Amino acid sequence: MVNQKYLDKAEVLIEALPYIQRFNRKIVVIKYGGSAMLDEELKRNVIKDAVLLKLVGFKPIIVHGGGKEISRWVGKVGMEPRFINGLRVTDKDTMEIAEMVLAKVNKELVTLVESLGVQAVGVSGKDGGLLQCRKKLSKGEDIGYVGEVTKVNPKILQDLLERDFLPIVFPIGFDENFDTYNINADDAACAIAEAVNAEKLAFLSDIEGVYRDAEDPSTLISELRVDEAQQLITDGHVGGGMIPKLKNCIDAIENGVNRVHILDGRIPHSLLLEIFTNKGIGTAILKDDGEKYYNEHA
Repeated sequence: MVNQKYLDKAEVLIEALPYIQRFNRKIVVIKYGGSAMLDEELKRNVIKDAVLLKLVGFKPIIVHGGGKEISRWVGKVGMEPRFINGLRVTDKDTMEIAEMVLAKVNKELVTLVESLGVQAVGVSGKDGGLLQCRKKLSKGEDIGYVGEVTKVNPKILQDLLERDFLPIVFPIGFDENFDTYNINADDAACAIAEAVNAEKLAFLSDIEGVYRDAEDPSTLISELRVDEAQQLITDGHVGGGMIPKLKNCIDAIENGVNRVHILDGRIPHSLLLEIFTNKGIGTAILKDDGEKYYNEHA
């Protein structure tokens, strides 16, 4: 008799098959951040997931931040952080550190992907004019060199995908005067996903997904349509950092992205579990007329 664990493995592969067929040659943008960037084992798992997606025929693009690492280096050089409305003020010196740290993180990720046998190229939002931006204000107040995306030129990413590279992007851009700005990685991932007509956009962060009741983990929602997501915001069921994330998801879908996933990057291989299994593991947001994959009885 064949050992049950091998049969279970076969079942997992069979369950993944329709998803591999459905998304073959489709672009998937992965926003990578949170604790999964700091823990070496989790980091390796996320990169393994992206490499597997690439090897089974997807076209992944990784967009990463590095806020915690930037904070660490700002502290290392003895600079006093200054905040307005809870957001760090990015002066010229802080901007210089942010760009250096993000470039360092970027090349570490490139090295990790290459070590797993896939060719990767790291780019900043400056390369090829990928991310053009303007100064972002916080409630009307100047918080320094923090930018919001005004235009995406996806040609460099399209060329890299065409030549079978895995692009890894860090969100530094410039304005019309070529001044350098740090861009929120969620915003950058959203803008890039729209510009390349991504089939999927996945946010890896430190939350499991969207809850009907933020206090009750059993109310995790597997799939949400845009109107339902909007209703959750309107009714006040979501708050804090989830509001801008959900708004980004809604914006991405309204601008052509087919499906957006919010995942807990602290769970090993959450990306694969969400994309390749019937129920998934986080929250998927889809168009109002989008087909729901999740069968309650699956």
